[in-house]
Amino acid sequence: MPGRGDHGRRLSSSERFDIHSRIAGGQNHKEVAKAVGCSTKSIQRLLAKTGGIQPRIRPRSSLRLSLSEREEISRGLRAGESCRSIARRLGRAPSTVTREVAASGSTGNYRAWKGERRAIRLARRPKVPKLDKNSRLRTEVERRLAERWSPQQISRRLAVDFPDDPEMRVSHETIYRSLYVQARGALKKELTAYLRMGKSQRKPHGRADGTGRLRDMVPISERPPEVEDRAVPGHWEGDLIMGSKGLSAIGTLVERTSRFVLLVELPGGRKAPEVRRALAQQMITLPEQLRRTLTWDQGKEMAEHVRFTVDTGIPVYFCDPRSPWQRGTSENTNGLLRQYFPRSVDLSSKTQEDLNEVARELNGRPRETLGWRKPCEVLAEMLR
Repeated sequence: MPGRGDHGRRLSSSERFDIHSRIAGGQNHKEVAKAVGCSTKSIQRLLAKTGGIQPRIRPRSSLRLSLSEREEISRGLRAGESCRSIARRLGRAPSTVTREVAASGSTGNYRAWKGERRAIRLARRPKVPKLDKNSRLRTEVERRLAERWSPQQISRRLAVDFPDDPEMRVSHETIYRSLYVQARGALKKELTAYLRMGKSQRKPHGRADGTGRLRDMVPISERPPEVEDRAVPGHWEGDLIMGSKGLSAIGTLVERTSRFVLLVELPGGRKAPEVRRALAQQMITLPEQLRRTLTWDQGKEMAEHVRFTVDTGIPVYFCDPRSPWQRGTSENTNGLLRQYFPRSVDLSSKTQEDLNEVARELNGRPRETLGWRKPCEVLAEMLR
């Protein structure tokens, strides 16, 4: 059932599309609700219904009446004009206008918005999703999701495992849609728990985080070129990992060349003064050749980055807005750390000793990107 606005008002298709577009553009729920004229609850219901996935919109054929033309028909009928006269003004065949009006029952019953909704409904071409009609494919996808494969891994691997069977092919986007969009429901909804992020709604990459712009930021474009080639150790990427309900956090630092990880306890929370003190305390214990740069996103927790630089001698460079790939090493490391710190865990219960133990274990795991060497081995070799 489509989302409803305030007082039970049904959201129109254009309003639903507008909501999805604004969310994808980075606006929060309050901003979207104010712009569209509905409640935040209506937006939440719509996103739950669609899984956060924007509906596909097919371009309208020029042969079909537009909403503005239907409104012109409605105004003309109220003014007493004939269908032929209205058609002449619109540059349409009289039969086009006549059929449009006849579909509503009579000239007195015609309403432009009803005609538009009827046209959209009739233009849909219901198609049985591939995962609905192919039980063998669906079983294979569900099995691999339960083994914590990503939709993209499943899609690519099916082509390898069944090279001569085109019926055993499915795109990762189809898998996502089947998981998130309630109306499709080909895959079991609970399988979303096996996805890496474990979310029941898909979040657009352009979503704003509500943070204000930090003062005196140095953009990543001004970072020394030596950082990119990873030839010199001592360049770090940092981030926060959030705990249950976003009420607790720990700091993560990863060295770009060796992928060596440091974890930082934040007993006082994630406000800027606490984060600055905790990070500085950790970083000043490192040898000088390992204290070159730090790259972070534009979160408020780094509002005291200038003082951090004064305390440690380490300049901080900031990624562009909504560009997590510019801290790719940190993002990948945080994914590994979620094995130890699921989102449901209260991270305030973790002591620095607990964090050090996790860091030791992670730094002792061989990494493919290091030629199956361990981060601790690579770092020790570079220091020698």
